[in-house]
Amino acid sequence: MDTDSSDEEIPVLVQPGDDDSTPELVPAPDDTPVEKVPITIITGYLGAGKTTLLNYILTEQHGKKIAVILNEFGDTIDIEKQLTVSDADSTEAKPIPFVPLANGCICCSVKDVGVAAIENLMEQRGGFDYILLETTGLADPGNIAPLFWLDDGLGSSIFLDGIVTLVDAKNVLKSLDEGYGDENATKDVGTEHDHDEHGPLLTTAHLQISHADVILINKVDLVSEQELSVVVERIRSINGLARIETTTKSQVPQLEDFILDLHAYDEVTEADLKFSSKGHSHIDPTISTSTITFPSITSSQIPKFDEFLRTMLWEDTLPGNVTHARFEIHRLKGRISVVDGKVLLIQGVRNVYDMNEAKGKGGESGQEEAKLVLIGRGVDQPAFRESLIATLASS
Repeated sequence: MDTDSSDEEIPVLVQPGDDDSTPELVPAPDDTPVEKVPITIITGYLGAGKTTLLNYILTEQHGKKIAVILNEFGDTIDIEKQLTVSDADSTEAKPIPFVPLANGCICCSVKDVGVAAIENLMEQRGGFDYILLETTGLADPGNIAPLFWLDDGLGSSIFLDGIVTLVDAKNVLKSLDEGYGDENATKDVGTEHDHDEHGPLLTTAHLQISHADVILINKVDLVSEQELSVVVERIRSINGLARIETTTKSQVPQLEDFILDLHAYDEVTEADLKFSSKGHSHIDPTISTSTITFPSITSSQIPKFDEFLRTMLWEDTLPGNVTHARFEIHRLKGRISVVDGKVLLIQGVRNVYDMNEAKGKGGESGQEEAKLVLIGRGVDQPAFRESLIATLASS
C-alpha cells in the first residue's frame, strides 16, 4: 500500500462488465398488491337499534376482526362512554385512538365521519379485515357513500361493501309520514315552477331507506303480522332493490350477508332487479322505485347512453328537450345488454356512477331486455324513458 497517496484521492469505480444496459429492478416486498378492505356503512333513525347491533359486534366472540368507527353524535353514546380515551380539552392534533377490544375488534369514536378517520385507520392495516362505519341517526348516507366508493385516494385501499339501514318496525311509518323528531324533514316542492309547500315530506327515514342495500326491520316483536306486512310493503315501494330482513333486538343469524360480505357494488344480476318492477311505486308519495326497460343497444349507442346518465345525474335534467317535473336520483342500478353480446353493469349513488362490462349473455337476438332501475323523487315519470329512447336515437 502506498502511504503517500492522498486520502482525498477519488477511487476508480470498477464496472462489473462491458454491458451498458440498465439493470432490471427487483420490486421491493412493499410493491406487492395489497388486498382491499371492505367498508360497510350502518345507518338508521334514532332508536332503530344500532346501539344493540354494534354492542353485539363489539362484545361477542364472532371470530371476525372488525374495525368499528362510531360517530360521537350518534345514538351509540353508551358504547362511546366506555371507549373514550381522548382528552376533550386538548387542542393538539392527534391521531384518532383505536381501542383494542377483547373479541379481536378495534373501535374508535369520531366527531365527523369522513376520509380522515379512514386514512388514520388504514395506518393500522393488518389488524382488521372489515370496517363498519356508523352514522348519526339523522345522517344522509347518500352524502357519505360516494366518499368511500370511488374516491381516488381511498380507492386503492378500501371498497364500499354496502349500506345497511336499521328501521324501527313500530315507528317507521310515523317517521316517514310525519317526520317525527326529524329536523331535516323537507317538503317536496314538485316542479321547478310549482312552489306548493304542502307536498309530501322528504324525511331522513326516506333517505336512509332509499340508499340502503340491506334493510333490517327491527323490533318486529312489537307489531302484529298485519302491521309488519304494511311496513314491508311501504319500504319495498321506496326501495325495490334492497334486501329486506326482519329482526328482534337487532339479532341477526350471522354477520355475513347481513352486515359483512354484502358485495353490493360488485355485480348487477337479474335477481337484484327482480323486485323493482312489481308495481308498488305509488304507495309512498315521496320516494319511489321505477324500472325502465328498453331493447338492447348497439355498441355505437353506448356513448349516447352514457350521455343520458351524465345529463340526468350531473345536471339534474333530462336530455332531448323532454318536458319533465323535478326529480332527484338517490340510487340506480342497471343491466344493459348490447347486441354484440356484451352486458354493461350500471351502479350509481346520487351523482356518482360506474359503468363496467360484465361477462354474460348479450342481446344478439333481443332475448334480454336492457333494464335501468331508479330510486328517488319523481322517478316514475314517463319522461325518463322518452328521454332515453330519444337520446339513443339521436345522431
